[in-house]
This record gives sequence, C-alpha cells and structure tokens, in this order.
Amino acid sequence: MAATADRATTDPLADAPEVCRLGVEALTRQYADGSLSPVEVTEAALARAEAVQAAHNAFTEIDHDGAMVQAEAAAARWRQGSPASPIDGVPTTIKDIVWVAGHTIRYGSNSQPVTPPHDAPSVARLRAAGAVLLGLTTTPEFGWKAVTDSPYSGVTTNPWNPALTPGGSSGGAAAAAAAGAGVLHLGTDGGGSIRIPASFTGIFGIKPSFGRVAAYPPSPFGTVAHVGPMARSVADAAAMLAVMAGPDPLDWTQAPGTMPALERAPFDFAGKRIGYWSDPPRGSVDRAVQATVDEAVAAMQAAGAIIEPITLPDHAQLFEIFAGHWLVGAAARVALLPPAARDGLDPGLLEASATGSAMAVLDHVRATHARVAFGRAMDALLQTFDLVVSPATAIPAFAAGHEVPPGSGLGRWTEWAGFSYPINLSQQPACSIPCGLTEDGRPVGLQLVGPRGDDARVLAAAAAFAALG
Repeated sequence: MAATADRATTDPLADAPEVCRLGVEALTRQYADGSLSPVEVTEAALARAEAVQAAHNAFTEIDHDGAMVQAEAAAARWRQGSPASPIDGVPTTIKDIVWVAGHTIRYGSNSQPVTPPHDAPSVARLRAAGAVLLGLTTTPEFGWKAVTDSPYSGVTTNPWNPALTPGGSSGGAAAAAAAGAGVLHLGTDGGGSIRIPASFTGIFGIKPSFGRVAAYPPSPFGTVAHVGPMARSVADAAAMLAVMAGPDPLDWTQAPGTMPALERAPFDFAGKRIGYWSDPPRGSVDRAVQATVDEAVAAMQAAGAIIEPITLPDHAQLFEIFAGHWLVGAAARVALLPPAARDGLDPGLLEASATGSAMAVLDHVRATHARVAFGRAMDALLQTFDLVVSPATAIPAFAAGHEVPPGSGLGRWTEWAGFSYPINLSQQPACSIPCGLTEDGRPVGLQLVGPRGDDARVLAAAAAFAALG
C-alpha cells in the first residue's frame, strides 16, 4: 500500500513530559511514597491534553476544574494512606458517547446533545475508584464508523503523523493515549472501535467479553457493542478493566451470575495451540501488515507455540451477517432522532441508515440466526485452540478525514475492518497489541482472541507477547 504520510512518522511521546509517560503502577507507587501527588500529575495531564487537542483534536471537552477537584480529593486519600483503589488519582478520559453526569454528551453530533441524569455504570465505577476524569474524547457521529471525524468536532488525527487517521470510533481516546494525555481511556467497540484505533496508534486496547462491563444506556447497535479500556500498556488496561468490570442492574443484557475472575497465572506460549487467522471476510491484507504480523506469530512459535493456519467458521457469510446487525442499528439510531434533528447528519451515516431501513425484517432475522450459529462455532473453535491470532486491521493508518483509503476503490469501513467485526458477532474477548511498524513508520497491531469469559487469558497472553520483545 502506498504511503499516505506527508512526513515521516514520529514517536508521539517524544515531546511528552516524563510524568505523562508513567503508567498506573509507577504513579501509584509514587503517590504512596509521597514523591508524586495526583495534583501535580493531573496538572501535567491537563496541560498535555490541551497540547494534544491543539495538535490532533482528540477532545470534545477538557474539564480543568472538575479534574483538579478530583485530584485534590485523591491526594488527600493517598496522604491518609487510604486510596480508593489501585487507580486512585490516575488521569482518565471518557469517550463522548458514554454518559458522564454533569457533562453534555454530544455523540459526535449536533443533533441531540444529552445531559445525563447519572453516570454510565462503567463511569460510576471509575469515579468510585478515584480515577481523575480529564474530559471527553472524540468519536464519529454516534460511533457509526471506524475513523474519527464528525459534524460536531471535525477531524481527529493520529499522533504518529497528523496526516493520518487514528481510526475509530474511539479515535480520540486512542490519540490521547498514544500522546500521553491521560493514562486510562474508556472506549466502546461495536465492530472494532477499540481495537482498530489501538492498532493505528500503537497502543493496547481490549474489547472484553460481552457483559464483562455493564453497558447503559443500551446501544442502538445492540449486543455487538462492548465497553472496554484503552491504554499504553497491558498492565494499565488490565487495572482499568478490573475496576469497570462487574454486573449492574441497569444492564439487563448481562447474564446473571459472575464471570470468571480476571486474575490468572502468567501465560507461557510453550505448547499452546494457536490458530492463525490471516484471511479477512472481505478484501486483502496489506503486504507490510502481513509481514509484520507474520514476524509476531513467528516469535510466538519460537517461544514454543504450535501455530496452525485457520479460516473462521462461516467465513463467506460474515460480512453479510454483520451488515444485517450494524445497518439495522444505524437505522435505529437515526430513527430515534426527531426528523428535524436529522438535518446535517454525517452523509455516510444517513446512507447506512437508509440501507438498514430498507432491509426486510426476515433478512434481519436470518442474520440473527446465522450469528447464533457462528457464535456456537467460535465457542467450539476456542475449545480446540488456546488462542486465535490475526492482524488487528488489514491495513495501516491512512489519510485522515476519509472513511477508506483514498484511491483504494473501497466503499465502506467494513471492507477494510474484516478482522474486527466478526469477533463482535461472537462476543469473545479480543485485544490489539502493538507488534511493529511499517517501513514508513505506521503502527501495526496484532489481535489476540480468547474464549468467551476468559478475558484473563487474553490479557496474560498479551503481556507474555509484549515480554517477547
């Protein structure tokens, strides 16, 4: 694939203050010994957020006053030796599609801002844990596509190179994370919206098993939509997920009972059977991406893993199955708006909505039945394999402000995101972890997929992969 960069890419943390590079463990260790305070860390994070906003348009709101109040409360708890949690005082951002009490949630849209009466369950848990909420990060309109530009906030760009997209729909969160504007970042993923921007910006992001984190209000896109963490390291994302996870009576779609614990022994690749999925349902894989992921898989094999090429069940139908859910969701999202509020919506969203509205009810029912069969087959596959690995995205980041690479001949984001949305259909935990750079310096992500409920295995395997160097 031809380079889309106007200049060479650079490490987005190259100009970040040292305090903005620290992760959860380093921050809280220094909070405990008094060598750092949540107040000074938050001041630095807010200044960095302003710089990142000016350069990359990653935020819809930066809440200086609210963040400082929270930081001062966290500092008092640390001084008293009674932190609220292992992430108390850690700078955190929330995607501007998730309810945060006292803030106007825009959903990347001018059509229908909402001032929520209370926090979403995930935000409530973060707040109770003492996380310092810096502000809200950008999203495409209602999170409908896998790049981040919207009628409300404009175009968000990639800290590796501002000519490139950070991906989406959690693109503002990814840009903020990559550039050091906060440590923990809450994203959502209905077709790859955590994993795609994580891949494009060289950070870690995990879509948890469906139901691990409560989702409320319910997404118009239904049970393909997950809530999860994004961060610069596996350990930081794991700490965030541990806080957000758990049942909440607001989310009826969560199964009753408890999910398997997130803690597990370190993962050892030796003797593990790993299925290598390298053929997406639509399109082809960029040569540079393929070569980089091949090297990552070879490193697992050198560490003792047994690598077997696989094709996903129902491979030929996966695009249509997902379209039968996603397009109907787009139609539902637009239908919830008063007719007058639909003026000025993203033209691509309107087109997707019109296509979904035109679908026959029986077509949606068939897609639902096909999804059930695929989910059963994926559960069976992950009883045979310890993990499934793949590229996180078939292509690296491309020009910002476009849904598909200019000149590619592609029509919609789903045509280049075929490694992500199948796992939304089947609801397994899946992450993107950095595995290298293309020759022109664009990040490449490796996707790891585990059995439903075993998020701990995915996190442990990601940590083990990162340790391979």
